[in-house]
Amino acid sequence: MNRTRVVVVGAGIIGAACARELAVAGFDVLVLDRAGAAAATTSHGEGNVLVSDKGPGPELELAQLSRRLWPEVLAALAERPPSSHHAPDEPDGVDTVEWDPKGGIVVATTDEGAEALLPFAAAQRAAGVRAEAMDDDALTAAEPFLTERRTAAVYYPDDAQVQPAGAATALLTDALRAGARLRTGREVLGAVTRGGRLTAVRTADGPVEADVFVNAAGPWSGEVARRLGVPLDVRPRRGEVLVTTPLPPTVFHKVYDADYVGAVGSGAGDLQTSAVVESTRAGSILLGSSRRRVGFDDRMRPEVLSAVAAKALKLFPSLAGVHVMRAYGGFRPYVPDHLPVIGADPRLAGLWHATGHEGAGIGLSVGTARLLRELLTGGETAIDASPFRVDRPAVLGDAVDASATSEEGS
Repeated sequence: MNRTRVVVVGAGIIGAACARELAVAGFDVLVLDRAGAAAATTSHGEGNVLVSDKGPGPELELAQLSRRLWPEVLAALAERPPSSHHAPDEPDGVDTVEWDPKGGIVVATTDEGAEALLPFAAAQRAAGVRAEAMDDDALTAAEPFLTERRTAAVYYPDDAQVQPAGAATALLTDALRAGARLRTGREVLGAVTRGGRLTAVRTADGPVEADVFVNAAGPWSGEVARRLGVPLDVRPRRGEVLVTTPLPPTVFHKVYDADYVGAVGSGAGDLQTSAVVESTRAGSILLGSSRRRVGFDDRMRPEVLSAVAAKALKLFPSLAGVHVMRAYGGFRPYVPDHLPVIGADPRLAGLWHATGHEGAGIGLSVGTARLLRELLTGGETAIDASPFRVDRPAVLGDAVDASATSEEGS
């Protein structure tokens, strides 16, 4: 059994997945979080497990790996016997994942949108993605309340959804069953190094020693890295979601406008919105999405919520009279080249990173964890890990500026 001591910094979906993967493999794992498990970015997402929004390349390969792993991981969770007890700050329950392989439909509502969507889908098919063009009759049968103003549509049967906080809790619970430990309210304040190697992280409760440290702190990863002496250009990018009151069955897949792909891949700091509409098992409809870089400013902006609602109504006009019962927003870990950061930090031995997934962290979590474990153990990796390496220019280029994580809106 591998008893390498690993500290995972961050108990969101990425940290939980990494902790589980390593604990099940026999590592001695301790998870530290500045607040509570799944309490920040993870609890403010939609739970997307998508291949539809990623063009051919390394992120799609990671998404395909994760999509293959999710059912395997969920099956393993279901086979585990329930835990007999939990410490006060440990999560409980694995029944709230709400895995729903509902499939996704991307809809173009303009001629320009169709001209972009169909070649994009063709390139995805060449990369192994199931992407099926839909005629008008098939689209109406699949989504009867969708706008009649559509010019093209593509169905992605492998798109799925989970309840994000529930999924993170289930992964973390399984890690604890395998021997991992969780300590919440433990903020990383600095580094203890010896001979150029990270040997401990400083917290208000004293140093925490380990052989390996994994920075999985999401939007705060840049700040954690800076405190450890190795700046990393991971910044917060904010998004908001509207939640309607429960409705009769209205939306049957994850449906989004073709311009969503462009918003995901843009590096613009100003507000971008695109229509993303899907139902939950409780009957509510989630309306997204927005993207804007405002540092860690967590104020809700009515104009942002209005823009999100307006885009959603273009796809589903019948929602015009529906009541919105709440709205929520959160920060996603943004990297300028839109690729996660996974692997060892060459500047500080003992430090590894698993971050930078922006809004795709839920879906990419289990693949990221698998890749991290394979890299840590020196084995063959399921996919090429080099595009996610830490020392690429997009990650280190602006990171020397200590204000990089809060420069927008500060």
